[in-house]
Amino acid sequence: MDPMAAIRETFFQECEEQLAELEAGLILMESGTAEAETVNAVFRAVHSIKGGAGIFALDALVRFAHVFETALDQVRSGTLAAGAAVLNLLLRAADVLADLVRAARENGTVDEARTAALVVEFTQISNLGHEPPLTPKPAPKALAPAPAWLISFTPASALYAKANETALLLRELRRLGPIEVALDATHLPELSELDPEGAYLTWNITLEADCTEQAIRNVFEFVEDDCQLNITCATPAEPALKPGDVITGDNGFSFEFFPPPVFDDEEASAAPKAEPEHHEPPPALTAKQNPVEAMAAKAESAAAVSATIRVDLDRVDRMIDLVGELVINEAMLSQRVLEAGIARASGVAMALEELEHLTREIQDSVMAIRAQPVRSVFQRMPRLVREVAAQTGKQARLVTEGEGTEVDKTVIERIADPLTHMIRNAIDHGLESPEKRLAAGKPAEGIVRLSALHRSGRIVLEVADDGAGINRARVKEKALENGLIAPDAALTDDEIDNLIFLPGFSTASTVSDISGRGVGMDVVRQSVVALGGRISISSRPGLGSTFTLSLPLTLAVLDGMVVSARGHTLIIPLGAIVETLKPKAADVFPLDGEINVIRLRGGYVPMVDVAASLGYCDEFVEPDQSVALLVEGEGGVRAVLLVDAIHGQRQVVIKSLEANYRAVPGIAAATVMGDGRVALILDVDAVVKTTRSELSRPELSLAEAR
Repeated sequence: MDPMAAIRETFFQECEEQLAELEAGLILMESGTAEAETVNAVFRAVHSIKGGAGIFALDALVRFAHVFETALDQVRSGTLAAGAAVLNLLLRAADVLADLVRAARENGTVDEARTAALVVEFTQISNLGHEPPLTPKPAPKALAPAPAWLISFTPASALYAKANETALLLRELRRLGPIEVALDATHLPELSELDPEGAYLTWNITLEADCTEQAIRNVFEFVEDDCQLNITCATPAEPALKPGDVITGDNGFSFEFFPPPVFDDEEASAAPKAEPEHHEPPPALTAKQNPVEAMAAKAESAAAVSATIRVDLDRVDRMIDLVGELVINEAMLSQRVLEAGIARASGVAMALEELEHLTREIQDSVMAIRAQPVRSVFQRMPRLVREVAAQTGKQARLVTEGEGTEVDKTVIERIADPLTHMIRNAIDHGLESPEKRLAAGKPAEGIVRLSALHRSGRIVLEVADDGAGINRARVKEKALENGLIAPDAALTDDEIDNLIFLPGFSTASTVSDISGRGVGMDVVRQSVVALGGRISISSRPGLGSTFTLSLPLTLAVLDGMVVSARGHTLIIPLGAIVETLKPKAADVFPLDGEINVIRLRGGYVPMVDVAASLGYCDEFVEPDQSVALLVEGEGGVRAVLLVDAIHGQRQVVIKSLEANYRAVPGIAAATVMGDGRVALILDVDAVVKTTRSELSRPELSLAEAR
């Protein structure tokens, strides 16, 4: 890969992180809970994107980011009040900035009219600091000439060691206004005494720009610790205009003058204020005079660099595959030792047990490398909420919880679409209009809550709203119109709620950009099931609905129960097992000679002969001669699985059956056991669903079993 292309790709990866931080900070500012550091972080995010874009000559991105950061600079200085209108503009600007980054990365295009319109809004707000007056005021005064700034810039050798370039800094400085540069080489030694890694040059720069000193220092923000920087203003400190004076521009509009913000932070006050013709010794020489401080600074810098590293995802996937093979080989070795009859107290068996523990720790550590917080997905949703709320004319606010919950990267990449559909559905179908909410005694603004947490070795995602809840009468009516249910079907509330997941189902009266085609929630269900997860609904009329997704933490390994059925070894996912039990003949009742139910804690649960359902045999096993496992499938539906024996719990490496063979009904995947044979992983949801459909036949009734 071309080194420059690799650096460019790294820049865009960092842009994604900066954009996420930008949007998160703006959301905090909008909620009124932002601190000063949050505002500074928002400014730094835009400034960092602008600085990197300048290196790659992404002019459109640089120009817009410059206007964006100018407004943010005024917000953090207090010159521009961050009211509702300003924050709305900043949020829209964040969307445009993200589009510009995406266009630059993919060599695409953006809506230039939209970008230009935002620039005009920024110019009006940034120049005025408040809303423009409705009528012009008399007695305008002429604008004062731009002040002249004298800048002395002396790089240290560390600046070049970190791959920084002086020419790029001067180019960035030129964006503020016209500059004149003079090189001072008085500290340049003779060739025989020249250190190839040293720094001996000084640049004396004259800048004519109507800007603040802090704006100039922002150009050198990334190299401030690796250079000596002196900035002085050649014009009188007293401004030519006073606050309240009226200024008339070239376009004929008049507005009150407000002086530019003056920053007095610690870094600015600590900066030396030397005369431009005076030069301190280069920082490289100063560091040699104080080796203790130089060594401490170098150690601190090294510690910061080694905190995180970027690794290509393909390398991580390769390592995970190898660890999976290690787990399989360790299981094979354990099987061979067991078959050889070696005593458990022997040295070989004890060493093998240590190897098993070590292998498990290596596997957990490797899987933790791929684990990422769901924050990256959650941070995309506030923008979605704003857009959908604007399209539907509703007021909605997103509240997130558990953003730090970690899950495998593969799962994160595949839950974005289901969450997007569910949040759109919550706003479009769940939340009422502001008028209806006020009439019902609710706030005009609806709440959509997105949360994540770990539970029983799985990740649980919840999308909840405080809307009107599911209109079950309307849902059932639409299902009848679409022929999805029989006219005489007797459905419970939970069964009616789950009708919204059927293909082609929608309660929307008209087709819009948001809903009406009946594919959204069906896509959600398919995506969740493909991840080995479950989805359930809880809805209360007038109070809102909650959609709960239960997903595995990883798609690479699985904790399962090893069972046998008619001589075949199967794996049942441990997360689906509620309990094991031994059926009694008195508690088992037959239905139609093919399906049995078992009485369990006052209710009746269908029983599934696993071997018969998978086609291993034609005869049904006697329930009282089998081992039963109570499992829970999608939507909380339960069933009892009958197997011959349970052989213990084991963590197995998941192998795709579809990729290596073909899809098999009732089977989710496969794995390799310790004896080298392939064992199938049971698809509990598919088995429970099949049994559920059998029980729903009109000729069958649980009442007959009683």
